[in-house]
Amino acid sequence: MEQDLQTRLDAQDERLEDIYVSIEKMRKYFLWTLIVTVATIVLPLIALAVVLPWFIKTISSAYGM
Repeated sequence: MEQDLQTRLDAQDERLEDIYVSIEKMRKYFLWTLIVTVATIVLPLIALAVVLPWFIKTISSAYGM
């Protein structure tokens, strides 16, 4: 009985280690997904907020408005 219990605990330990490795891979995947999302959406929006007023000023001065 004691040996059976130890065997089951060892098997659960191995499965928990596999789950931990899998979760760490998913965590890294989600982190890089967040970084790519910020780089492709948020940074261009910030750049647009900086460039748009300059562009409007340049266009309006070219047409004498």
